[in-house]
Amino acid sequence: MEFYNKILIVIFGLMISQGVLHAQKKVDVLIIGGGAGGTSVAIQASRMGVQVQIIEATPWLGGMLTSAGVSAIDGNHELPSGIWGEFRERLRSHYGGAEALATGWVSHTLFEPSVGNHILKEMAHIPHLDIAFDAEYETILKDGENWLVTYRQSGKSHQINAKILIDATETGELLPLVGADFRLGMDAKGDTGEAQAPEKANTIVQDLTYVAILEDIGTKKGRLGLVKKPKNYNPKNYECACKREDGEMLSAVSNCDQMLNYGKLPNNKYMINWPNCGNDYYLNWPGMTKEEKVEKLKTAKQFTQGFIYYIQNELGYKNLRMAKEFPTTDYFPMIPYEREGRRVKGKVFLTALHLENPYDFNLYRTGIAVGDYPIDHHHDKNPDAPEIDFIDIKVPSYTIPIGALIPEDIENFIVAEKNISVSNIVNGTTRLQPVVLGIGQAAGALAASSIKMNLSPSQVSIRQVQNTLLEANVYLMPFIDVKKEDKGFTAMQRIGVTGILKGYGVPYKWANQTWFYPNKLVSEYEYVQGLLPYFESLDNLPASGKGLTLNSFIEIVMRIKPEYSLKELAQQWESWNIDQPLNEDTVLNRRTVSILTDRILDPFAIEVDFKGEVIE
Repeated sequence: MEFYNKILIVIFGLMISQGVLHAQKKVDVLIIGGGAGGTSVAIQASRMGVQVQIIEATPWLGGMLTSAGVSAIDGNHELPSGIWGEFRERLRSHYGGAEALATGWVSHTLFEPSVGNHILKEMAHIPHLDIAFDAEYETILKDGENWLVTYRQSGKSHQINAKILIDATETGELLPLVGADFRLGMDAKGDTGEAQAPEKANTIVQDLTYVAILEDIGTKKGRLGLVKKPKNYNPKNYECACKREDGEMLSAVSNCDQMLNYGKLPNNKYMINWPNCGNDYYLNWPGMTKEEKVEKLKTAKQFTQGFIYYIQNELGYKNLRMAKEFPTTDYFPMIPYEREGRRVKGKVFLTALHLENPYDFNLYRTGIAVGDYPIDHHHDKNPDAPEIDFIDIKVPSYTIPIGALIPEDIENFIVAEKNISVSNIVNGTTRLQPVVLGIGQAAGALAASSIKMNLSPSQVSIRQVQNTLLEANVYLMPFIDVKKEDKGFTAMQRIGVTGILKGYGVPYKWANQTWFYPNKLVSEYEYVQGLLPYFESLDNLPASGKGLTLNSFIEIVMRIKPEYSLKELAQQWESWNIDQPLNEDTVLNRRTVSILTDRILDPFAIEVDFKGEVIE
């Protein structure tokens, strides 16, 4: 393989010299895919001053957020982390506030895909970032430590030499091309330890969806936006679209408005992404060639066309027409919504066990992105898919470990989409838009840190990447009651991610939670137990269950830093934004303890490995 690469590199050199191939461009970070993850990678890495290039097959940024039309944000409403929070603020500014985005009942944040694309392009209009739109990669080769990639745009071939390559494609397309090991489809119970997983592994992926955006034209006449009846149209495929067995929607007529309002967007538009007798579609693409998949996707699009025909004709909503939302001749999105793809085998493997009981493991210590959505899979259109009771998997909000972004055996290559190292079951929550934006931002921080430090991504300090993300208002831990505006936010995030003070997880409906309780009082015992993994000098230190006072706090600190004193602390008290009074007998709360521990002991400076174990 290496010899083959060298031969191709020589051939490319000859092609450049003869003008067949454009001269080689050199960048620090090359991102294949300008979707939610890829765009976020690019913004973060460019802001850190490294040279970044995106190769994107469509004329838009945002992928599933925009080009696929899934413009209703699932999850993380109370966790506006980093670039996701910035994107939401810009949406609110555009539409006139938070309430203007709460137009449909599936989400708190709904928007027109074209507006989302415009905002992401504005955010990406920054130095050090170049984007090749309507471009497709052709070859990917390893050139020593670097990557040599050719792509085609406007009928011309171009070549890029990059130090780090990012797979931000919707389905992990690059993984087999670069030789990375990956998982695909449902994992076996014996491989993950997940009770809900099937006994045997398979290659079944979730249903995909060709979304449609409709617009209410009121009483206007004409046929513009009415779809034709597609070939093989069968109304039985859609006849229960307005009825749900769980009782939410009982009447096949009166509750059709409720079905449509599910994804109602601003400006009287409707996102049609409906799983129940709607436009989900199973496509066994793992068994297809790229060309076969392209052809079969036309059938998936026709299936959505059939659903729109059903809405307009069988249900009588002829006022709802295909909106001119996308730069396509048929008004459909440029790409389908792919819920699942190949998942890299990374430095760590995140399973449902880690999400259900995070403190039974230490992966949370390496957290770089957060999510709160329940595990949600779409398999209704595939009768061969094993039955899995996803509702039975109770998880609190969670954090994603950095090792899930780094392949176990390929250097200078990072994943940044739905292709991270998680189980098939966990993918049912990590695939959602705000989580992928967070994954991308973390990948961007990791890639830029790698370039600036002249290290491979696997060698970069985890704590350094986490600190970089904290500077960008990223949540490392999903503490619902610790807001970015809190002056103690960074300290509570750091102390939370060390596990010195732990959160309280609650599986809750469609927005799971983890609470930090900043005003909750801390006991001596809780504090000492939290510090022990980092400071062996506290071993055998007697600790009571009584409240941790300033006096007892100083006594504990002096076991680690003998020279420290209450007098020294008093000099810094006010400048550290501590709300509690400076009183020796005051029992300290979790916010105060976090700030003091972060400032005085700096446990976050103690490195951890990919599994979250303290490095001696």
